[in-house]
Amino acid sequence: MAGRFFDQWKIGDRVAHDIRRTVTETDNLLFSTMTHNPQPLHLDAEAAKASEFGQILVNGTFTFALMVGLSVGDTTLGTLIANLGYDKLVMPKPVFIGDTLRAETEVIALKPSKSRPGAGIVTFAHRLLNQRDEVVCECHRMALIQGSGS
Repeated sequence: MAGRFFDQWKIGDRVAHDIRRTVTETDNLLFSTMTHNPQPLHLDAEAAKASEFGQILVNGTFTFALMVGLSVGDTTLGTLIANLGYDKLVMPKPVFIGDTLRAETEVIALKPSKSRPGAGIVTFAHRLLNQRDEVVCECHRMALIQGSGS
């Protein structure tokens, strides 16, 4: 399903996104180095082993970006004007290399745009779950979306 237009969303709409992703060591390594994040918990196997996690911890900003990315095809692909912000970002459980993640989205608010007739702001509540159905990341994303007549 392609992204939906503003007037096609209703508060309470829910989407279970079909695409799942198993996190690899390469994902974590590349993301951490591309973003200049030298955190030993992400890059140093020995330091990570000595931590309370006992293994490499996947970079949280990768986890967040993956959650949003997994949702795009079903929410805003081809209809997005701009992401306006993210709120209430939490990571209640750690993500480890080898975890398989899936995303879910619910529409929690709709607001017509004052400056763009037909367009509006959709607030999505995104959740990312691991293979044990534990929530590993969640946030609210405010997106300015085209109207179907735009």
